[in-house]
Amino acid sequence: MWGLRLRMWLLLTVLFGFIYAVLVVLGRSFLRIDNFNFYLVISVVLMFVQYMIGPKIVEWTMRVKYVSRQEYPELYSMVEELSRKAKIPVPRIGVAQIDIPNAFAFGRSLKDGRVCVTGGVLRLLDKNELKAVLGHELSHLKNRDVLTITLLSVIPMIMYRIAWSYLFYGRSRNNERGGNTVLLGIAAFIFYFLTNLLVLYASRIREYFADKGSILLGNSPSALASSLYKLVYGSARTDKESLKEVEGLKAFFVNDPSQAFNEIKELRQLDLDKSGTIDISELENLRNKKIRLGLGDKLMEMLSTHPNMLKRIKRLSQYQA
Repeated sequence: MWGLRLRMWLLLTVLFGFIYAVLVVLGRSFLRIDNFNFYLVISVVLMFVQYMIGPKIVEWTMRVKYVSRQEYPELYSMVEELSRKAKIPVPRIGVAQIDIPNAFAFGRSLKDGRVCVTGGVLRLLDKNELKAVLGHELSHLKNRDVLTITLLSVIPMIMYRIAWSYLFYGRSRNNERGGNTVLLGIAAFIFYFLTNLLVLYASRIREYFADKGSILLGNSPSALASSLYKLVYGSARTDKESLKEVEGLKAFFVNDPSQAFNEIKELRQLDLDKSGTIDISELENLRNKKIRLGLGDKLMEMLSTHPNMLKRIKRLSQYQA
């Protein structure tokens, strides 16, 4: 896991350097300040603010409500069992009040870990599939990549909200200053796009590790593959407005909801008996096949928070062996 942690911290260093460079450019252009220490302190403060407010922003955006054992006894039992196997503290358990069927983990450390599910995923998955997804999320906590992805996601998330607000609502709110608000929105979107590339790369790296971690916790590769298959179909049925609400936080999810329509075309070939699940025999059948991605698929993967789903399930088929 040290290889994963090293790459994640290197990405944080790149983000810090990017923030510093932007502050220097803005400061020299508007404030005429050429002091190295001034920008260094401001950059450190911004990173610290991200560290402090990151979990709260995730809670607010995802509308997380922490629940008790009495409310969700089976969910609690699953998380406790998996946490014991992973040898990590039992995280806080929450239910996100959003329509997208999914699950996610976040927090500042192992002791501050939180694992959340949406109401949609509780209705969509069976017990073994849900357990495999929870194992995936708890592996993120065990691998200590949730802090990194939280820190990386805060700036792009804020920039996306600013860009969305000014580009789509700025002119209607104030016609006289519409030009200025649109320019600010464009600048925010460019900053969002550049910083989000770091989030995309970091997220893709950690997903493979978390998939393997779920298997090491005793979950069946076919159960995890089946849950991923169902999540793709569930995401495809989600309305566009719900997807826009969580655009800046897709890296936290088990799959990328915005890629669902493209992934359905690829995954349809896996469900040979049309049961809506992927069983052991179907996963073994995939193991013996070669997967070739076209240029378009490779580009889509580069701009996604998650690896290509067909490649990902193919790797699970190798674990099944």
